Amino acid sequence: MLSRAFTKPKRSFKEYGENSRSGSISEYDDCIVGFIDDLPLIPCENNGPSLSLKEVLRTSVSVMGENARGLTEKVVLSNARLCTLKRFRKVIVRKSEFGRRVEKLAQVCNNCDYLVPITAYLYAKRIKLVVSDYYPMGSLADLLSGGRRGQTALNWNERVIIIESIARAISFIHGQSPETVKNMKMNVHGNIKSSNIMINIDLTARLSDYGFVQLADCVEDCDTKEKRATTHNIYCENLSQQSDVFNFGMVLLDMLAGVQDLSYMDCIVKLEESIKQGDIPFFEFHMKGKERKQALKVLEIALACTSSLPETRPSIHQILFDLTHLLKTSK
Repeated sequence: MLSRAFTKPKRSFKEYGENSRSGSISEYDDCIVGFIDDLPLIPCENNGPSLSLKEVLRTSVSVMGENARGLTEKVVLSNARLCTLKRFRKVIVRKSEFGRRVEKLAQVCNNCDYLVPITAYLYAKRIKLVVSDYYPMGSLADLLSGGRRGQTALNWNERVIIIESIARAISFIHGQSPETVKNMKMNVHGNIKSSNIMINIDLTARLSDYGFVQLADCVEDCDTKEKRATTHNIYCENLSQQSDVFNFGMVLLDMLAGVQDLSYMDCIVKLEESIKQGDIPFFEFHMKGKERKQALKVLEIALACTSSLPETRPSIHQILFDLTHLLKTSK
């Protein structure tokens, strides 16, 4: 079994909230802890841990990810429990609405084995955060990039387990009823991408950040603008089920062949038959026989998901049916 832990060292980060300042995370935390009273986090579970703002800030040990919406940190609590802390740059709702939305999202997440549970949250004047479970295997993006750098790469069977887990997570979200609760869409994820797919030790996957796009807006500083200019955003940011399906298709293409550029899409479609015949190398891992047939079927699903016409994309329920049928008939 694979054993990986992907974290990044702490680095400079601009403060989230109304009053911006530059400095390291530790400097920012000292400022927060020194100038405001300690605040209790609001638990999202009946028997959830009792946490305080000072505890989660002081026990932050590394930055796992950063984007225009917020910062994700690894937190080691005093009882040795590991958690993930998400700090938002610019929350778009007021305090009471923020709490109501987080609790509703937590209720959905905590009832699905394929979504990352939300355990607590806090809305204070200078900081807004959500605490969720931590996964030492890291994200799918970590595992894929690690394999491409020479570390142990995921084999096809491991990728299949992850693919099915992601599809089940999206299917659970898209099946939510009622679809909308007080102006919040409950049946859309809104930000499906490989860095938001967390991996369990048994290689099953859990989808994180469900509904977070309805909590906070994106804020770009000079660093994030520079990164955006030098990288391609392959994911669709529209809040709709069709966009969720598109993003799932892009995750599949990344898992199949490392496709991370939309400019390759037309080329893949034109060469699909040649890929099926084996005339053109496409997959980034070796396989043959049953595994290759499975991978080709997943490629078909990925191309259907990434159709330029949203109305022609399959529903996630149809995708999950096809994946389940594929796995059953190939055993």
